Amino acid sequence: MTRVGFASAVAVLGMLSAAPEALAQDEGLGEVIVTAMRREAEDYSAEMPAVGLRRKADFAVVGVSIAGDTRDQAQRQSEIYDMIRAAIAAAPRAGVQLAYGERTLQALTLANYRELSLHGDGRPDSQRTSFLVKVPLSGAMDAQAAQSSITAFVKSVKPVGRALMTETEDLTLSVVAPDQYRGAVADAIAADARAMAARVGPDYGVEIEGLSRPVEWARAGLSDVLLYMPYKLVVVPRR
Repeated sequence: MTRVGFASAVAVLGMLSAAPEALAQDEGLGEVIVTAMRREAEDYSAEMPAVGLRRKADFAVVGVSIAGDTRDQAQRQSEIYDMIRAAIAAAPRAGVQLAYGERTLQALTLANYRELSLHGDGRPDSQRTSFLVKVPLSGAMDAQAAQSSITAFVKSVKPVGRALMTETEDLTLSVVAPDQYRGAVADAIAADARAMAARVGPDYGVEIEGLSRPVEWARAGLSDVLLYMPYKLVVVPRR
């Protein structure tokens, strides 16, 4: 717990920079999927403020699947994996990237595409596998334009035998190494603490709880994300 007086709220920054819990989070160092809701945490309280850094996401991401229903199992699986290889080959020309993973993402390449498992598709003699198509949100590219690029790419990959690729999930976003923005999030929290300390006057200070928590992430718009650390401000009399 840290107390911030009228002129010393900036001292919060020193405490925020020393956060071994956040640095130990593998998710915070990789590329993470950002859903429309805040990610779950064991002791998260919806009443905690979420002052943080709003920025454009790094990627727009859409889930796709390749399904096949050729009766012969060996041929069916060969068609599905051959179509994955075709998608990997076509991705650079279309300006998209392929990845897999549920929370943290890894690039899908010719070296690892066989790691994608095939699952039953609800019908006899049918299987499918799923992965992700993503587009960098750099320059003027926004999520809407990225969606159009992904849809065009999916349609451009020709079926192999009876294997067919389709979009299966709505567009979401991803951020690379959210912990790298810890300092910027700390700046926002310190500014909020200074403003609160100024409002309550010289006879009171502000205590901040939860500064050791890792960086969290939430979607904040069509192309934007909010990076934040849930914390709690408590106004207390100065001694």
